[in-house]
Amino acid sequence: MVDYRPIPDERDVFHEYSSYAFRAAEGVPAYDPDEHETPRSTLGSRRGLYETDATDDAQPRCVCRHYWLESRVRGDVHRTAGLASVATPPEYRRRGYVRRLLARSLAEYRDHDVRFSVLWPFRYRFYRRYGWDTANRIVTHECEPAVLSFASDAIDRDAGSFRRLEPDEYEALEPAYDVHADRYGLALERDEDWWRYRALGGYDRDPFVYAYERDGRVRGYLVYTIDADSDGPTMAVSELAFVDRDALLALLSFCYDHESQVERVRLRLPVDVPIRDIARDPDEIDTAVSDGPMVRLVDVAETLSALSYPNRDVALTIAVEDPLVDWNEGPFALEVSDGNGACERLTDAAGSSDADVTLDIAALSQLAVGARSATALERTGRIEAKGQNAVATLAELFPETDVYLGEFF
Repeated sequence: MVDYRPIPDERDVFHEYSSYAFRAAEGVPAYDPDEHETPRSTLGSRRGLYETDATDDAQPRCVCRHYWLESRVRGDVHRTAGLASVATPPEYRRRGYVRRLLARSLAEYRDHDVRFSVLWPFRYRFYRRYGWDTANRIVTHECEPAVLSFASDAIDRDAGSFRRLEPDEYEALEPAYDVHADRYGLALERDEDWWRYRALGGYDRDPFVYAYERDGRVRGYLVYTIDADSDGPTMAVSELAFVDRDALLALLSFCYDHESQVERVRLRLPVDVPIRDIARDPDEIDTAVSDGPMVRLVDVAETLSALSYPNRDVALTIAVEDPLVDWNEGPFALEVSDGNGACERLTDAAGSSDADVTLDIAALSQLAVGARSATALERTGRIEAKGQNAVATLAELFPETDVYLGEFF
């Protein structure tokens, strides 16, 4: 019999499993509470899966961590769970334990009225088979600092100023972050601990944080480290938030001002930030696009009922395939009126054959958060529809939006 439960007193085991799974090349350092139980590392809830009829019940078969978050989706704030540190020691692998751990995790999320699950995968295909899919892509621009001189030429340096902040000064950044977060689906609502220990805190060292102030208010900020890369010192910007174009240019100019200190500047940004469009020499910028985190609906009926919709009156039947949990399997009736939705699972499973559209939970998750449009999903074979009207209606109900969750957990 399998038992899924919290891990309150086996933190050394959790540390051992996680270290072996994600940092095996470094060995498994001896567990030290003073070193490994920092405020950053103790955020979230540890869980383990145990085989209760086994003689060595003390050892979990696999473990994970849940971060209890909130994120913005289609203009509203929804409960969101960050799934992390999924680890199984080699002696317990390929026995289905992770699958059961994921299913039990979703059940716990459902009990807590969580709408979305997000994670950073070690391998995308692994989690795709369980119903998660890419939430957003991340663009990395890298160049010599001199390439950003165009920004310095475009700003009035006397119009604003920079000052360095410590993690406990996070409140000064919140207004600029709110403007930034309003642009993107899945942007997190940050509480004090998340600001201090995740957004502005690091594992081995805290990053530098500089705010750009204009007219007595923070209009943008950037979070970065100076890394010793093979090509020389690199200014690696992990977060850059701005309220307007002038603030963006000021932040880029700040990076240019490190020309005497670093060989390269690396900017990790949402896809829509127009660095190449405003640069004088875009051919001098190396740009790479990569997949970011993955997202999954926890409960189809509850989530589709909680979302905000365009002002349409429409009814659709959606057949959903879920490889992991049965409460998301089958046909669902979605009715939308005056921007509000009501969704319920139909008891007649045979109704799936008569559904207006059929898709799997991963595609529905991307559609719900705005990561992909119904038209794009149909074009790539992710949606089966009875006629183009059904796809068009679905596209109107779930318009594609900018989605960006960039912070690791």
